[in-house]
Amino acid sequence: MVQTEQTAADICSPPQTQESIWMELSSTLSVAPGFVAGIDEVGRGALFGPVVAAAVILPSSAWSHLIAANIKDSKKLSSSRRTQLAAEICQLAIDWKIGFASTTEIDQINILQATLLAMRRAVLKLKVQPQLCLVDGNQLIKDLPMAQQTMVKGDQRSLTIAAASIVAKVWRDDLIIRLASKYPPYHLEDNKGYGSKKHLQALQKYGPSPLHRRSFRHCH
Repeated sequence: MVQTEQTAADICSPPQTQESIWMELSSTLSVAPGFVAGIDEVGRGALFGPVVAAAVILPSSAWSHLIAANIKDSKKLSSSRRTQLAAEICQLAIDWKIGFASTTEIDQINILQATLLAMRRAVLKLKVQPQLCLVDGNQLIKDLPMAQQTMVKGDQRSLTIAAASIVAKVWRDDLIIRLASKYPPYHLEDNKGYGSKKHLQALQKYGPSPLHRRSFRHCH
């Protein structure tokens, strides 16, 4: 990537605060007509369980509250803080929905396509149709009936994507914890389906369960 020289204005400008870098506070998005949905997924790298996506539409009146609450990428929050924020987000949201793709679908169409399918399902479940979808990552969602914009590291740049990240993470974690009692050897309550040492050791000893992703390494 070619870097341009810094101008005097760049050098003299004060550093951006977290508040000033949120896309929702930029002039382009804050004056955009219609509703904007943030879309993010969780569980893409797990060995067990579905990949889950959330679509969240926030009113502009919620932005200051979420900024004050120090909303951020779900992976950077404690479990208790994520749960608390997810409840607040769902209460504040104009609309929010969850979509997921099963382990069978992941094995059939690959994890990337399954992730995009989960995202599409979340968006299409929304009762309030957004004018624009902000999608975390660099892949567009196929066959969406509205405009979309991809955003690499979107959960660090967009309040609505960060909100979707938190809602998806809490929903999926709750699901995996409920499934953990059905599959005790894999210590799912601790690893949430990801490849921890105990999880990998259990796979070696017991083999995969019906909800493990057979197309993934360690799950054959």
